Amino acid sequence: MKRLVSTFAIVLLFALTLGNTLAANKGGHQGTSRLDLVEATVSELQQALRTNLITSEQLVEMYLARIEAYDDAGPRLNAFLTVNPRAEATARRLDRERRGRERSPLYGIPVLLKDNVDTRDMPTTAGSVALEGSIPPNDAFITRKLRAAGAIILGKATLTEFANFLTNGMPAGYSSLGGYGFNPYEPRELPGGDGRPVLSPGGSSSGSGIAVAANLVAVAVGTETSGSILSPASGNMAVGIKPTVGLISRDGIIPITADQDTAGPITRTVADAAILLGVLAGFDRSDPATRACLRPGNCFSDYTRFLNRRALRGARIAVPPFPDNRAVIMNAAIDVLRAQGATVETVPALAAQQPGCPSTVFPPVEPWPPPGCASALFYGFKRDLNAYLATLGPASMVHSLSDVIAFNAAIPAVALKYGQILAQLSDSIDISPGSDDTMQYTASRAEDIVRSRGALDSVYNGADGQRGTEDDFDALLFSANSGANTPARAGYPSITVPGGFVPPVAPMENPFPSGVTFSGRAFSEPLLIGLAYAFEQATLHREPPASAPPLPSDTVVRRNRDRDRDDRHHRDDHDHDDRDDR
Repeated sequence: MKRLVSTFAIVLLFALTLGNTLAANKGGHQGTSRLDLVEATVSELQQALRTNLITSEQLVEMYLARIEAYDDAGPRLNAFLTVNPRAEATARRLDRERRGRERSPLYGIPVLLKDNVDTRDMPTTAGSVALEGSIPPNDAFITRKLRAAGAIILGKATLTEFANFLTNGMPAGYSSLGGYGFNPYEPRELPGGDGRPVLSPGGSSSGSGIAVAANLVAVAVGTETSGSILSPASGNMAVGIKPTVGLISRDGIIPITADQDTAGPITRTVADAAILLGVLAGFDRSDPATRACLRPGNCFSDYTRFLNRRALRGARIAVPPFPDNRAVIMNAAIDVLRAQGATVETVPALAAQQPGCPSTVFPPVEPWPPPGCASALFYGFKRDLNAYLATLGPASMVHSLSDVIAFNAAIPAVALKYGQILAQLSDSIDISPGSDDTMQYTASRAEDIVRSRGALDSVYNGADGQRGTEDDFDALLFSANSGANTPARAGYPSITVPGGFVPPVAPMENPFPSGVTFSGRAFSEPLLIGLAYAFEQATLHREPPASAPPLPSDTVVRRNRDRDRDDRHHRDDHDHDDRDDR
């Protein structure tokens, strides 16, 4: 892979820049205002905007420079499927309108959307060539919320095609439209492979995780059905929140199944995740699941109030068995939890869930799906994707899952590098009311809920089995996304935070990131955010990748006397704007 500079030079440049940044923070630049874009938080960016150190237009330009340097060139991370051509114009408008609107924490802040979230002014494709150029008629509900909050949609992120429900064996982060995404902590192709990376970026929200990790954007939105936020967040040393199903509207998001789908934040810090979650959450009359937000105490517009460094004091955390190759990270995390005042107890593995339905042969062996397997994803994919595609109108090339399959089959060299067996199996299901498949799905989904919620609640309720007693557990602690399946089926929330690095295994050359994940009861996001924040602040594991070091344009410094002059010019500009408006 083509690189801009050698690995040694990258590391040296990063070390020198980091040293300069630390010196500035220690008073080496007294009498100045300074912004270092790499690792900057939303609060730091807002401070720079409020003090007129930068404008939103400049901020967008700074991120575009990093995208050009590291996504399009250099390590070619391929986090962006589309860069918004109107981002700079939107930023200029927001700069003009800023007065009185700074109360929104995302005002003027760039945000990246996974490319299964509808945008009325950019394609929404799920990474499929069958949807190339497809511009939906409306924004998704969460897109509208972001725009109303003053966020700038910087672009659309690469992803595993159709959120990794097209086929078996597709590498995380690959799509027929976008190609492969690369983990910035080791952005190399697998030697002798098919183009896939040495180190997985995690999926299916891979581009969101890559971009946040490499500081190509401030914050990003991913989606999850089972692990698709937790996996790329953990694998890119980021923070990811998979919310309770019903906290965030699914309107205008290309689905796998409404039974489990949800959008959620991927950020570099828990505080930024809390900010983004507060903007995304809330009732949407077009999504019945969000009626739960009308119940007091379920959903909040400000989750930053739950950031508590002492949240682990007195907390009770249950830890089921974890993978041997994550033992060092998990044992270290447990030590931290105890040192911060939490009680940590090991518990048996969660009760088994329904096995997945066999998905290796098409046409499927009759009867399919066979009794006793979890068919919710297959059934939901056909039902909910057909409903989504029907909203695209007559101009769309595809109007159903059958159309997608036929489109792909007509250009197999382009569309079917890894096949489409999951789509074919889904399309073979009869979703008509009263059909045998519908009755089996209904029973399977009910069994999923009973098993998953029963398994989780049996842990949270403690040894006495009674909720609300002293032996209750506040959360489960999992390694990375290893425990994603059961909370996903239950619709319960999880949050992952950086946990450290795992030693490399050949052909990898560098240690790779891994997270730890707190999972809790439905609508326990406030509690989980507090626990995750306390752990994050006690460890500070997050490190930026060496493959995307600071650029000269990433640093803005201004002397205070220049600030006074710029403030006068800023006031004059507003006066001109006011006269123009009149």
